[in-house]
Amino acid sequence: MENEKTFKTKTGFCHILPEKIVLTRDGIIGNVASVTVGNNISRILIKYGVLSILLFYLAFDGYTKGQIALSILFGFLGIYLAYNILNSINNSATPIIPRQKIKEVKFKKAIIGLTRSRFEVLFEDEKGKIKKRLIMLPGSLTDGQNETEKAIKIMADEKLIVTSK
Repeated sequence: MENEKTFKTKTGFCHILPEKIVLTRDGIIGNVASVTVGNNISRILIKYGVLSILLFYLAFDGYTKGQIALSILFGFLGIYLAYNILNSINNSATPIIPRQKIKEVKFKKAIIGLTRSRFEVLFEDEKGKIKKRLIMLPGSLTDGQNETEKAIKIMADEKLIVTSK
């Protein structure tokens, strides 16, 4: 694996190779992610869908019993979950992305205390569909700022993203 450039991610490492990007999972968090998600996100989306249906049922049930505040809360949570499921349908958990299939890589900066920095890689899968692979970077408790700067430099050096400096 010569010419490999590597940076930490939330659950492991991202290896930038001349012909592909390889994401590996490492440690306890990576092992949990492997078990719960694997290389496909459909299982987790189905679980969220069932939870969303349950929330809608609880909202309806609360409404029929006169518990308006609780039914509004459950209704909003169900809508929020359903909205995020629809937004996540084209996401992918594939560990290998051929570089010639990459259409675009975007960097999304963290909102301190709310989100992590991440790369959004838009690529064409083997079926010809455009998919999005999120590369979540480490959080603030695990030296996230330094790792994010290192990751941005590697991605810019490899001409995967364009930085404005």
